[in-house]
Amino acid sequence: MRKLLLGSTLASMAMAGAAMAGSHATTVCLITKTDTNPFFVKMKEGATAKAEELGMTLKAFAGKVDGDHETQVQAIETCILDGAKGILLTASDTSSIVPAVQQARDAGLLVIALDTPLEPIDSADATFATDNYLAGKLIGEWAKASLGDAAMDAKIATLDLNVSQPTVDVLRNQGFLNGFGIDLADPNVIGDETDPRIVGSDVTDGNEEGGRRAMENLLAKDPTINVVHTINEPAAAGAYEALKAIGRENDVLIVSVDGGCPGVQNVADGVIGATSQQYPLLMAALGVEAVKKWADDGVKPENTPGKDFYDTGVALVTDKAVEGVESISVAEGNDLCWG
Repeated sequence: MRKLLLGSTLASMAMAGAAMAGSHATTVCLITKTDTNPFFVKMKEGATAKAEELGMTLKAFAGKVDGDHETQVQAIETCILDGAKGILLTASDTSSIVPAVQQARDAGLLVIALDTPLEPIDSADATFATDNYLAGKLIGEWAKASLGDAAMDAKIATLDLNVSQPTVDVLRNQGFLNGFGIDLADPNVIGDETDPRIVGSDVTDGNEEGGRRAMENLLAKDPTINVVHTINEPAAAGAYEALKAIGRENDVLIVSVDGGCPGVQNVADGVIGATSQQYPLLMAALGVEAVKKWADDGVKPENTPGKDFYDTGVALVTDKAVEGVESISVAEGNDLCWG
Protein backbone atom coordinates (compact mmCIF):
# COMPACT_ATOMS: atom_id res chain seq x y z
CA MET A 1 0.00 0.00 0.00
CA ARG A 2 2.81 2.42 0.88
CA LYS A 3 4.43 1.80 -2.52
CA LEU A 4 1.09 2.41 -4.27
CA LEU A 5 0.53 5.68 -2.42
CA LEU A 6 4.08 6.82 -3.08
CA GLY A 7 3.74 5.95 -6.76
CA SER A 8 0.53 7.97 -7.03
CA THR A 9 2.17 10.90 -5.30
CA LEU A 10 5.15 10.77 -7.66
CA ALA A 11 2.84 10.73 -10.66
CA SER A 12 1.04 13.80 -9.33
CA MET A 13 4.37 15.53 -8.79
CA ALA A 14 5.43 14.82 -12.35
CA MET A 15 2.17 16.28 -13.68
CA ALA A 16 2.58 19.38 -11.55
CA GLY A 17 5.72 20.20 -13.59
CA ALA A 18 7.70 23.35 -13.28
CA ALA A 19 5.31 25.14 -10.93
CA MET A 20 5.84 22.62 -8.17
CA ALA A 21 9.56 22.36 -8.82
CA GLY A 22 9.96 26.10 -8.57
CA SER A 23 8.50 26.26 -5.07
CA HIS A 24 11.15 23.87 -3.76
CA ALA A 25 14.09 24.90 -5.96
CA THR A 26 16.54 25.46 -3.10
CA THR A 27 16.18 22.28 -1.05
CA VAL A 28 18.89 19.61 -0.99
CA CYS A 29 18.91 16.44 1.14
CA LEU A 30 21.97 14.79 2.65
CA ILE A 31 21.51 11.13 3.62
CA THR A 32 24.48 9.51 5.36
CA LYS A 33 25.07 6.06 6.83
CA THR A 34 25.22 7.41 10.39
CA ASP A 35 25.46 10.80 12.09
CA THR A 36 28.18 9.72 14.55
CA ASN A 37 31.12 8.65 12.37
CA PRO A 38 33.45 11.69 12.11
CA PHE A 39 33.60 11.22 8.33
CA PHE A 40 29.87 11.80 8.00
CA VAL A 41 29.89 14.55 10.61
CA LYS A 42 32.42 16.43 8.47
CA MET A 43 30.38 15.68 5.35
CA LYS A 44 27.33 17.29 6.97
CA GLU A 45 29.45 20.26 8.02
CA GLY A 46 30.62 20.80 4.45
CA ALA A 47 27.11 20.46 3.03
CA THR A 48 25.66 22.82 5.65
CA ALA A 49 28.24 25.53 5.03
CA LYS A 50 27.89 25.37 1.26
CA ALA A 51 24.06 25.35 1.42
CA GLU A 52 24.13 28.46 3.61
CA GLU A 53 26.57 30.14 1.22
CA LEU A 54 24.32 29.43 -1.77
CA GLY A 55 21.05 30.30 0.01
CA MET A 56 19.77 26.72 -0.09
CA THR A 57 17.92 24.67 2.50
CA LEU A 58 19.70 21.51 3.67
CA LYS A 59 17.75 18.63 5.17
CA ALA A 60 19.98 15.98 6.76
CA PHE A 61 19.10 12.34 7.48
CA ALA A 62 21.14 9.37 8.71
CA GLY A 63 20.80 5.69 9.47
CA LYS A 64 20.71 4.61 13.10
CA VAL A 65 23.82 2.45 12.50
CA ASP A 66 26.00 1.64 9.51
CA GLY A 67 23.92 -0.79 7.44
CA ASP A 68 20.52 0.73 8.32
CA HIS A 69 19.07 0.50 4.81
CA GLU A 70 15.40 0.99 5.66
CA THR A 71 15.93 4.36 7.34
CA GLN A 72 17.74 5.57 4.22
CA VAL A 73 14.87 4.44 1.99
CA GLN A 74 12.42 6.32 4.20
CA ALA A 75 14.63 9.41 3.99
CA ILE A 76 14.60 9.28 0.18
CA GLU A 77 10.81 9.04 0.20
CA THR A 78 10.62 12.03 2.54
CA CYS A 79 12.89 14.07 0.27
CA ILE A 80 10.74 13.26 -2.76
CA LEU A 81 7.54 14.24 -0.99
CA ASP A 82 9.14 17.43 0.34
CA GLY A 83 9.98 18.56 -3.18
CA ALA A 84 13.76 18.57 -2.81
CA LYS A 85 15.79 19.29 -5.94
CA GLY A 86 18.55 16.83 -5.14
CA ILE A 87 19.82 14.12 -2.81
CA LEU A 88 23.39 13.51 -1.69
CA LEU A 89 23.59 9.88 -0.56
CA THR A 90 26.11 7.59 1.13
CA ALA A 91 24.28 4.30 0.75
CA SER A 92 24.44 1.54 3.36
CA ASP A 93 23.25 -1.08 0.85
CA THR A 94 24.47 0.00 -2.56
CA SER A 95 22.28 -2.33 -4.61
CA SER A 96 19.06 -2.55 -2.57
CA ILE A 97 18.82 1.27 -2.46
CA VAL A 98 18.63 1.52 -6.26
CA PRO A 99 14.80 1.27 -6.64
CA ALA A 100 14.33 4.12 -4.16
CA VAL A 101 16.98 6.16 -5.97
CA GLN A 102 15.20 5.54 -9.27
CA GLN A 103 11.95 6.82 -7.77
CA ALA A 104 13.73 10.02 -6.82
CA ARG A 105 15.24 10.44 -10.27
CA ASP A 106 11.87 9.76 -11.90
CA ALA A 107 10.48 12.58 -9.76
CA GLY A 108 13.07 14.98 -11.16
CA LEU A 109 15.62 14.97 -8.34
CA LEU A 110 19.34 14.90 -9.03
CA VAL A 111 20.84 12.02 -7.02
CA ILE A 112 24.56 12.12 -6.28
CA ALA A 113 26.26 9.23 -4.51
CA LEU A 114 28.93 10.49 -2.10
CA ASP A 115 31.95 8.30 -1.26
CA THR A 116 30.14 5.00 -1.92
CA PRO A 117 29.19 4.21 -5.55
CA LEU A 118 25.86 2.52 -6.15
CA GLU A 119 25.57 -0.84 -7.91
CA PRO A 120 25.60 -0.26 -10.81
CA ILE A 121 27.37 3.08 -10.55
CA ASP A 122 25.09 4.76 -13.12
CA SER A 123 22.09 4.16 -10.85
CA ALA A 124 22.89 7.65 -9.53
CA ASP A 125 23.17 10.72 -11.74
CA ALA A 126 26.74 11.18 -10.52
CA THR A 127 29.20 9.92 -7.93
CA PHE A 128 31.53 12.23 -6.01
CA ALA A 129 34.07 10.06 -4.25
CA THR A 130 37.56 9.19 -3.26
CA ASP A 131 39.12 6.69 -5.64
CA ASN A 132 38.59 4.00 -3.03
CA TYR A 133 40.42 1.35 -5.03
CA LEU A 134 43.44 3.63 -5.22
CA ALA A 135 43.12 4.40 -1.49
CA GLY A 136 43.33 0.69 -0.76
CA LYS A 137 46.09 0.11 -3.29
CA LEU A 138 48.27 2.85 -1.77
CA ILE A 139 48.18 1.31 1.71
CA GLY A 140 48.73 -2.16 0.23
CA GLU A 141 51.79 -1.01 -1.71
CA TRP A 142 53.11 0.81 1.35
CA ALA A 143 52.65 -2.23 3.61
CA LYS A 144 54.36 -4.53 1.13
CA ALA A 145 57.31 -2.18 0.69
CA SER A 146 57.59 -1.61 4.43
CA LEU A 147 57.86 -5.35 5.10
CA GLY A 148 60.35 -5.98 2.31
CA ASP A 149 61.17 -9.67 1.87
CA ALA A 150 58.99 -10.53 4.88
CA ALA A 151 55.92 -9.66 2.79
CA MET A 152 56.21 -13.07 1.14
CA ASP A 153 55.43 -14.74 4.49
CA ALA A 154 52.92 -12.20 5.83
CA LYS A 155 49.85 -13.24 7.80
CA ILE A 156 47.11 -10.86 6.67
CA ALA A 157 43.77 -10.02 8.26
CA THR A 158 41.23 -7.72 6.60
CA LEU A 159 38.72 -5.94 8.79
CA ASP A 160 35.92 -4.93 6.47
CA LEU A 161 32.58 -3.12 6.78
CA ASN A 162 29.54 -5.40 6.75
CA VAL A 163 28.19 -8.58 5.18
CA SER A 164 26.40 -6.76 2.34
CA GLN A 165 29.85 -5.76 0.99
CA PRO A 166 29.00 -2.23 -0.20
CA THR A 167 31.13 -0.96 -3.05
CA VAL A 168 33.36 1.22 -0.86
CA ASP A 169 34.17 -1.87 1.22
CA VAL A 170 34.98 -4.03 -1.79
CA LEU A 171 37.06 -1.35 -3.51
CA ARG A 172 39.26 -0.68 -0.47
CA ASN A 173 39.69 -4.36 0.31
CA GLN A 174 40.53 -5.39 -3.23
CA GLY A 175 42.74 -2.36 -3.78
CA PHE A 176 44.73 -3.21 -0.66
CA LEU A 177 45.19 -6.84 -1.67
CA ASN A 178 46.21 -5.86 -5.19
CA GLY A 179 48.69 -3.33 -3.84
CA PHE A 180 50.16 -5.97 -1.53
CA GLY A 181 50.64 -8.34 -4.46
CA ILE A 182 47.74 -10.73 -3.84
CA ASP A 183 46.10 -12.27 -6.91
CA LEU A 184 42.41 -11.33 -6.92
CA ALA A 185 39.74 -13.86 -7.82
CA ASP A 186 36.51 -11.91 -8.46
CA PRO A 187 37.44 -8.23 -7.94
CA ASN A 188 33.84 -7.52 -6.97
CA VAL A 189 33.84 -9.92 -4.01
CA ILE A 190 35.63 -9.90 -0.65
CA GLY A 191 37.03 -13.17 0.67
CA ASP A 192 37.35 -15.43 -2.39
CA GLU A 193 41.15 -15.17 -2.76
CA THR A 194 43.23 -18.31 -2.34
CA ASP A 195 46.57 -16.76 -1.32
CA PRO A 196 47.72 -18.62 1.83
CA ARG A 197 48.96 -15.37 3.35
CA ILE A 198 45.36 -14.28 3.96
CA VAL A 199 44.20 -15.53 7.38
CA GLY A 200 40.68 -14.25 6.84
CA SER A 201 38.30 -11.32 6.95
CA ASP A 202 35.66 -10.16 9.41
CA VAL A 203 33.23 -7.24 9.57
CA THR A 204 33.42 -4.22 11.88
CA ASP A 205 30.41 -2.00 11.05
CA GLY A 206 33.04 0.71 10.68
CA ASN A 207 33.36 1.40 14.41
CA GLU A 208 35.88 0.82 17.17
CA GLU A 209 33.90 -1.87 19.00
CA GLY A 210 33.46 -3.77 15.75
CA GLY A 211 37.15 -3.46 14.98
CA ARG A 212 38.07 -4.89 18.38
CA ARG A 213 35.63 -7.78 18.01
CA ALA A 214 36.72 -8.64 14.47
CA MET A 215 40.40 -8.55 15.43
CA GLU A 216 39.76 -10.86 18.39
CA ASN A 217 37.91 -13.30 16.11
CA LEU A 218 40.75 -13.41 13.59
CA LEU A 219 43.45 -13.69 16.25
CA ALA A 220 41.59 -16.71 17.60
CA LYS A 221 41.91 -18.20 14.12
CA ASP A 222 45.62 -17.36 13.82
CA PRO A 223 47.48 -15.52 16.60
CA THR A 224 50.47 -14.89 14.30
CA ILE A 225 48.71 -12.26 12.17
CA ASN A 226 51.16 -9.43 11.44
CA VAL A 227 49.41 -7.26 8.81
CA VAL A 228 45.94 -5.76 9.28
CA HIS A 229 43.91 -3.82 6.72
CA THR A 230 40.92 -1.96 8.15
CA ILE A 231 38.02 -0.32 6.33
CA ASN A 232 38.48 2.89 8.34
CA GLU A 233 40.34 4.41 11.26
CA PRO A 234 37.76 3.73 14.01
CA ALA A 235 38.00 0.03 13.11
CA ALA A 236 41.81 0.35 13.18
CA ALA A 237 41.68 1.82 16.69
CA GLY A 238 39.60 -1.16 17.84
CA ALA A 239 41.98 -3.62 16.20
CA TYR A 240 44.90 -1.97 18.00
CA GLU A 241 43.17 -2.37 21.37
CA ALA A 242 42.63 -6.08 20.72
CA LEU A 243 46.29 -6.48 19.82
CA LYS A 244 47.39 -4.46 22.84
CA ALA A 245 45.37 -6.75 25.11
CA ILE A 246 47.63 -9.67 24.12
CA GLY A 247 50.86 -7.66 24.02
CA ARG A 248 51.19 -7.58 20.22
CA GLU A 249 50.56 -3.88 19.56
CA ASN A 250 54.17 -3.26 18.53
CA ASP A 251 54.71 -6.12 16.06
CA VAL A 252 51.61 -5.89 13.84
CA LEU A 253 51.39 -3.45 10.92
CA ILE A 254 47.97 -1.75 10.68
CA VAL A 255 46.95 0.26 7.62
CA SER A 256 43.69 2.07 7.06
CA VAL A 257 41.67 4.62 5.09
CA ASP A 258 40.03 7.90 6.17
CA GLY A 259 42.45 10.68 7.13
CA GLY A 260 40.43 12.04 10.03
CA CYS A 261 42.36 14.01 12.65
CA PRO A 262 42.19 11.18 15.25
CA GLY A 263 43.42 8.73 12.61
CA VAL A 264 46.29 10.97 11.54
CA GLN A 265 47.23 11.32 15.21
CA ASN A 266 47.20 7.52 15.44
CA VAL A 267 49.70 7.45 12.58
CA ALA A 268 51.88 9.89 14.51
CA ASP A 269 51.56 7.70 17.62
CA GLY A 270 52.40 4.47 15.81
CA VAL A 271 48.94 2.91 16.19
CA ILE A 272 48.49 2.97 12.41
CA GLY A 273 51.45 2.67 10.05
CA ALA A 274 49.85 4.60 7.18
CA THR A 275 46.40 5.78 6.17
CA SER A 276 44.88 6.99 2.90
CA GLN A 277 43.31 10.39 3.45
CA GLN A 278 40.05 11.37 1.80
CA TYR A 279 38.20 14.68 1.83
CA PRO A 280 34.51 14.45 2.88
CA LEU A 281 33.96 18.18 3.40
CA LEU A 282 34.97 18.88 -0.20
CA MET A 283 32.91 15.92 -1.41
CA ALA A 284 29.71 17.22 0.18
CA ALA A 285 30.32 20.88 -0.71
CA LEU A 286 30.80 19.98 -4.36
CA GLY A 287 27.61 17.91 -4.21
CA VAL A 288 25.57 20.85 -2.94
CA GLU A 289 27.02 23.07 -5.68
CA ALA A 290 26.01 20.46 -8.27
CA VAL A 291 22.42 20.35 -6.99
CA LYS A 292 22.27 24.15 -7.14
CA LYS A 293 23.44 24.09 -10.76
CA TRP A 294 20.87 21.41 -11.55
CA ALA A 295 18.12 23.48 -9.92
CA ASP A 296 19.13 26.69 -11.71
CA ASP A 297 20.27 25.45 -15.13
CA GLY A 298 19.25 21.79 -15.46
CA VAL A 299 22.91 20.80 -15.88
CA LYS A 300 24.28 17.55 -14.43
CA PRO A 301 27.89 17.21 -13.18
CA GLU A 302 30.53 15.56 -15.36
CA ASN A 303 32.94 12.79 -14.37
CA THR A 304 36.69 13.15 -13.98
CA PRO A 305 38.21 12.35 -17.40
CA GLY A 306 38.96 8.65 -17.71
CA LYS A 307 36.83 7.68 -14.69
CA ASP A 308 33.17 6.85 -14.15
CA PHE A 309 32.91 9.22 -11.17
CA TYR A 310 34.14 12.65 -10.01
CA ASP A 311 37.39 12.04 -8.13
CA THR A 312 37.70 14.20 -4.99
CA GLY A 313 41.29 13.10 -4.25
CA VAL A 314 43.29 10.83 -1.95
CA ALA A 315 46.76 11.00 -0.35
CA LEU A 316 48.77 8.45 1.64
CA VAL A 317 49.73 9.80 5.08
CA THR A 318 52.79 8.42 6.87
CA ASP A 319 56.08 9.55 8.37
CA LYS A 320 57.72 6.35 7.14
CA ALA A 321 57.84 7.00 3.42
CA VAL A 322 58.89 4.15 1.12
CA GLU A 323 60.42 4.34 -2.33
CA GLY A 324 57.94 4.12 -5.17
CA VAL A 325 54.81 5.00 -3.15
CA GLU A 326 53.88 8.68 -3.13
CA SER A 327 52.91 9.99 0.32
CA ILE A 328 52.53 13.10 2.46
CA SER A 329 53.81 13.59 6.00
CA VAL A 330 51.78 13.47 9.19
CA ALA A 331 52.25 17.23 9.49
CA GLU A 332 50.74 17.70 6.03
CA GLY A 333 47.96 15.24 6.87
CA ASN A 334 47.16 17.25 10.01
CA ASP A 335 46.72 20.37 7.91
CA LEU A 336 44.13 18.57 5.78
CA CYS A 337 42.43 16.30 8.32
CA TRP A 338 38.87 16.46 9.60
CA GLY A 339 36.89 15.34 12.64
